[in-house]
Amino acid sequence: MTVTEPSERLAELLTRDDAVLHQWVESVAATVGSRISRAEVERELTELAQALAQAVARDALDWRGEGYSEVRALLVELSRSRARHGFTPSETASSVFACKDVLAPTTASSAEDITAYLQLTRLLDALGLFTIEAYARTREEIISAQAEQLLELSTPVVKLWEGVVAVPLVGTLDSARTQVVMEKLLQSLVDSESEHAIIDITGVPAVDTEVAQHLLKTVVAARLMGAECTISGIRPQIAQTLVGLGVQFGDIVTKATLADALRHVLQSSGAQRLTIGGER
Repeated sequence: MTVTEPSERLAELLTRDDAVLHQWVESVAATVGSRISRAEVERELTELAQALAQAVARDALDWRGEGYSEVRALLVELSRSRARHGFTPSETASSVFACKDVLAPTTASSAEDITAYLQLTRLLDALGLFTIEAYARTREEIISAQAEQLLELSTPVVKLWEGVVAVPLVGTLDSARTQVVMEKLLQSLVDSESEHAIIDITGVPAVDTEVAQHLLKTVVAARLMGAECTISGIRPQIAQTLVGLGVQFGDIVTKATLADALRHVLQSSGAQRLTIGGER
């Protein structure tokens, strides 16, 4: 049958010639290795080939058109899958570009097929770039989610005694982390019905004016909830730095160690017979 429109010829090749889809699947499956099963690759590319053929027949080669909405959705799904499985952007885009190699014309190809192929390469190049952009967005989402999880893990709230919770801080204390510390501490005060909190900064490498302000905000927020805070881990170097900066904690109690802070809190709350470090 003679086909006069290049887009019609492409649609025919993408859907009617089983050999094209088979070669496309084999080419991509060889690059993904064992990270994604061949059955999954075949499912992805079969759906993509069918959607692409329908889009070509409907909106020709305008990949931004409404007719390509399903194609774009499938490429976003493919990109997300590749990103979660640890593929690189180039490996992800190669799943699209592999179609060009499969449909490449031969010396026996007609002028009609060659014209259609040239248009196809421009279309697949655009879709490949779209795939990379979708991959990049997914990676940003993954990195952002992992960063939030690390913040959660790096700011545990520990119940030390009945009515006493502690937040052992390790690492740099910035605005984002301060917000997490404040939220977790306040929620823990509500959940445990505690009236005393200890913020331990033994693991904080350096305390400057900004860090001190973050600590003060956390203490004020806890006080608004009806809890008193004690800051522990004030080492000699940190004390000298704070004095040099002119930072004052006002009526906030500070202690050198977590044990000292816990002893102070329990004494001030009327608790008796506390054993810390072998002392009574």
